[in-house]
Amino acid sequence: MNPGALPSDLRIPRDYNASDLVDRNVAEGRGGKLAVRDAGSTTTYAELSERMNRAGNALRELGVQMEQRVLLCLLDSVDFPTFFWGAIKIGAVPVPVNTLLSSKEYDFLLRDSRARVLVVSGNLLEKFQPILQAQPFLKAVVVSERGAEATQAAGHTRIQSLLVQVESLLASASPQLQAAPTTSDDVAFWLYSSGSTGTPKGAVHLHSHLNATAHLYGQSVLGIRPDDVVFSAAKLFFAYGLGNAMTFPFSVGAGSVLLAERPTPAGVMRVLREFQPTLFCGVPTLFASILAEPANDRAHGSPRLRLCVSAGETLPKEIGERWKERFGVDILDGLGSTEMLHIFLSLRPDDIRYGTTGQPVPGYELSIVDEEDRPVKRGELGELKVRGPSAAAGYWNNRQKSLTTFRGGWTFTGDKYLQNPEGYYVYCGRSDDMIKASGQWVSPAEVESVLISHPSVLEVAVVGKADENNLLKPKAFVVLRHGIEASAELAAELQAFARGRLTPHKYPRWVEFIEALPKTATGKIQRFKLR
Repeated sequence: MNPGALPSDLRIPRDYNASDLVDRNVAEGRGGKLAVRDAGSTTTYAELSERMNRAGNALRELGVQMEQRVLLCLLDSVDFPTFFWGAIKIGAVPVPVNTLLSSKEYDFLLRDSRARVLVVSGNLLEKFQPILQAQPFLKAVVVSERGAEATQAAGHTRIQSLLVQVESLLASASPQLQAAPTTSDDVAFWLYSSGSTGTPKGAVHLHSHLNATAHLYGQSVLGIRPDDVVFSAAKLFFAYGLGNAMTFPFSVGAGSVLLAERPTPAGVMRVLREFQPTLFCGVPTLFASILAEPANDRAHGSPRLRLCVSAGETLPKEIGERWKERFGVDILDGLGSTEMLHIFLSLRPDDIRYGTTGQPVPGYELSIVDEEDRPVKRGELGELKVRGPSAAAGYWNNRQKSLTTFRGGWTFTGDKYLQNPEGYYVYCGRSDDMIKASGQWVSPAEVESVLISHPSVLEVAVVGKADENNLLKPKAFVVLRHGIEASAELAAELQAFARGRLTPHKYPRWVEFIEALPKTATGKIQRFKLR
């Protein structure tokens, strides 16, 4: 298959607008089905289609033209799909962004994207107030009060003149909208990388990409069905959450439950109980935190739950096995990225191999290569690269980073992997997280997987630390389970526990107990902060 080509069983016409993923449900008789349930409302596909049309017309009235950007800083509610798909339908480019950033970071994103309109949740508006006055491209700010108290912007008259409320805007807009004449290769939306190693990079995605991921992973691997109800703890601004809670269910007419607030273990269990989802998507840290409370089990969650999905970090074998025992369903561990839009390497419902990330999702090609871009032998460590039909077209206004990441149809992931003797892919860490100790590579993921199986450990992260001879050795930062006291004796016990299960150069020379691991908003451990 040519790089980026669509599989033969996935047909997306040349003239195509991705808003089809919403409208097809109405056209095919599913208009009365539940599309989205959030804290304040339930929305059918017919109602969502109308809201999308009103949003698209409203954005046009605000002066947004084809290919211009609309920045979305929204908590998870029905307003997110309303404006995401509304912008796409008029050929504009929605840019969902992390809801936990600083004013300075939002200033960069507004300027870098040159967004003409900002759509923001009311209780996030305060972060934007110091920067709105000086924006050179911004023409309007649309404020959503879903899940928040009504918010008044104080201060400068220009800020006041920019503001308009979502509901009044939608009420005055037409419910009829013809999709813009876009092609499957037109730019549909951007997603910014987390920026953990520098300023965020805008990954540019096309109209065909949403349908491709829905077909290749959502339907072919996850097996999503029209009678499913999905709950994704990973938020919609995150590529992983965007697919879980919107693209995949919309592709088959399933329902989605949205949670505006931070997904704490207690909050997640409440959603599982109240809304009875059949599919639950989270990150390893969340699965581990839920399991840390002995009362959390299937009986106190959703009896309809049939499958779970994990991504964002590798899923420890012990967590997958304990979840299956406690909740009666498996977790499909997978690897995806902002650049590839969603999961391209995954376990299968009928082929669970905890401790591995499974095998390539059909439609994607993977290769593990050395520093010279030569394929390594099975069992050898190398960098994982991938190609397939959802790869970003590049990074916005960042040619050098684009050339480094996207090479000859391949996307270089920055993840270290090996293939075990059975052909399953085993995650070994990020390229910049690997530790060379005693002249041999140490995978932080391998050491962490051992330590987290100790009954006292809730979470762990391993990084390299220089010893007295300035040689790198593994150091473990450990978060203990509730009620366990930190002590020198426990640290020594953990070292002995690891030493008995790892080759000698891999066990942690130091163990430091901390209250919490630093993480991104999407649940990834920020090991550079620990270093």
